[in-house]
Amino acid sequence: MSISRYDPFRDLRTLQDEVNRLFSTNIGRSFSDEGIARGSWTPSVDIFENKDQLAFEFELPGMNREDFELTIENNVLTLRGERRFEKKDDSDNYHRVERSYGSFTRSFTMPPAVSSESVTAEYKNGVLRVTLRKREEVKARRIEISSEGAEAKTPQTIDVNSEQPSAASEPLKTSTAGR
Repeated sequence: MSISRYDPFRDLRTLQDEVNRLFSTNIGRSFSDEGIARGSWTPSVDIFENKDQLAFEFELPGMNREDFELTIENNVLTLRGERRFEKKDDSDNYHRVERSYGSFTRSFTMPPAVSSESVTAEYKNGVLRVTLRKREEVKARRIEISSEGAEAKTPQTIDVNSEQPSAASEPLKTSTAGR
């Protein structure tokens, strides 16, 4: 039987080796000495709602309408496109390119409170605004309650929400993929 020495830092070194391997293979390709690498870009999005609709606003600066497509299928809203680097002139000599370019995909699973049949989209000044109307059965409504007796001379009103979860109570499921 051989005697082996106990090394209290062995597990810590193993963990450090795994983290170093992870950063050297995957993130090394995504980040360069300059910071963020070129070729991996995902448009930013704001998602908000009011009592009638759910809205998405995607930032697509410098893109033309032909550079992206918007689809909704199986209750999933998907935006796909590509922002291309276009050299203006062959004599241009770029010293630094900090804006990112490349293909992108953004997908969002819609909550059951919205209707995929009533989608509108408008692209203006580099912002794509997508609006989905909420279903009528999920909107809050008032119900009048009447009671009998001498005390109750005026009917009372109570706010009631539908039995289905609202869009605010169920978070959106999102996925992002860039190439």
